[in-house]
Amino acid sequence: MAKTAATCQCCAQGKDKKRPEHKRRCCALGKCCKKLPSDRTVRFLLVILRAALQHAVRDDELPRNVARNVELSMGTKREIEPLTAKEGRQLLAAARDNRLWAVYELAVRVGLRRGELLGLRWSDVDLHEGVLTVRQALQRVGGELLIVAPKTQRSARRVALPAECVTALRAQRAQQIADRKAAGANWKGTGQGLVFTTKNGTPIEPRNLNRSFEALCARAGVRNVRFHDLRHTCASLLHEQGADARMIMEVLGHSSIRVTMDIYTFVRLDSQRSAFDRVGQALREDDDAK
Repeated sequence: MAKTAATCQCCAQGKDKKRPEHKRRCCALGKCCKKLPSDRTVRFLLVILRAALQHAVRDDELPRNVARNVELSMGTKREIEPLTAKEGRQLLAAARDNRLWAVYELAVRVGLRRGELLGLRWSDVDLHEGVLTVRQALQRVGGELLIVAPKTQRSARRVALPAECVTALRAQRAQQIADRKAAGANWKGTGQGLVFTTKNGTPIEPRNLNRSFEALCARAGVRNVRFHDLRHTCASLLHEQGADARMIMEVLGHSSIRVTMDIYTFVRLDSQRSAFDRVGQALREDDDAK
């Protein structure tokens, strides 16, 4: 197959320009950055293709829909790696002297997504009532940071703030005021009123948050998990403390309770062992009664 012009973001940003033009790799499928579509993306594209071909069949432009015969494998499900309660305590203790302390408090205790945290505005936070409202998110789209709508309709939600989160957010507000005074004329706040900004008032790059989190994990002495696993940690801890799936769904803003049941309602090995011990005790008591 003939090579096509580079079209992916990597080449658009000039990352492949150091190579001679005749040696540049085709980026139509993300090969230059070695990033292949996820299983979810492939399934989504197949749904669109099937619908498009079926429309052509109805208009007698095609004899049959060949995409209907395509079968996909079950795919690989990414393993969820939430922190334990002990690891969560270590992480939050280490984060207290971090500029992004409130980010980690909200991620662990409330389960906000990375984009929801970085897109949070002070107008969405009521520290007096202890309530936070998710109305938008910050994401990198097409090479630039943009404010976008929440992931799903249910992602737009109100969440009660634990006292620890309120304390951390008050500290964040005081820090931002100090940053603005120190920056003076160099303050580049956009007027969006974001809660989390750089020292100059600009939005925080999502990848920089990931790097900060990796460094924090190392300093706290906990496993190096993904930032998104803090959201799983929140769900896991809620589940272990007896919260039902409906409440977890509302807190995390899932599109349906099925998502919550499929992803988060799992039992740790130590919880399994504890349950087996209780069963064993019950069986022994039954034998003693005889």
